[in-house]
Amino acid sequence: MAAAGISLSFSAIGQTSNGGKVNVSSARYLASNFEGFRFRISLLCHSVRVGVPSTASPSIIHCMSTANDVPTVSETKSNFLKAYKRPIPSVYNTVLQELIVQQHLMRYKRTHRYDAVFALGFVTVYDQLMEGYPSDEDRDAIFQAYINALKEDPQQYRDDAQKLEEWARAQTSSSLVEFPSRDGEIEAMLKDTAERAGGKGNFSYSRFFAVGLFRLLELANATEPTVLEKEYAVQAGSSERVA
Repeated sequence: MAAAGISLSFSAIGQTSNGGKVNVSSARYLASNFEGFRFRISLLCHSVRVGVPSTASPSIIHCMSTANDVPTVSETKSNFLKAYKRPIPSVYNTVLQELIVQQHLMRYKRTHRYDAVFALGFVTVYDQLMEGYPSDEDRDAIFQAYINALKEDPQQYRDDAQKLEEWARAQTSSSLVEFPSRDGEIEAMLKDTAERAGGKGNFSYSRFFAVGLFRLLELANATEPTVLEKEYAVQAGSSERVA
């Protein structure tokens, strides 16, 4: 893929206004426009539109940030540049610098905790962005430097993304939305996320989370609008019945 055409548009992905919960009305909107959320590489990198939502990334494992341990944006960017000292072609570097600023703000929101679906979303975005990079080794080293600069674990991002992808490929449209009734490592991750999204813990909706969710649906070939609506309802822990 030509580097000059790389960027990502999430303009169609709606944001919630009820403290981070993904409500059923949002799910219906998203379901009716599923094709608009397919991953698109269409905008020039100088017009990055991966915007910062009003809430930060969702969470499972990492502790919430406190005022005493939050680095500045410039410190995070500096840590990235110190960890990866080789020149990065400007067409990639421009987007990476924009993304790391935005993800810094998500990462250090007070309620942030790590979440596997969010990790899958970021890995999906990163891999599409860096597709066609001259060196696979450098692409991996940049990923390591980027996540380490945010004081998170790059291997955990990769491992969880791979686990979720492998799990989703083995699902059907029906089994995908039935995860709350089953046991397993991935099911436990998703149930934890669903409980927090339903108001039983800290949860902040983000576009990386949305990308991760759509990636799960895509891998399970669950593209029917009704499946998307049900999955959003389940993830949100909504008590509203979805027919």
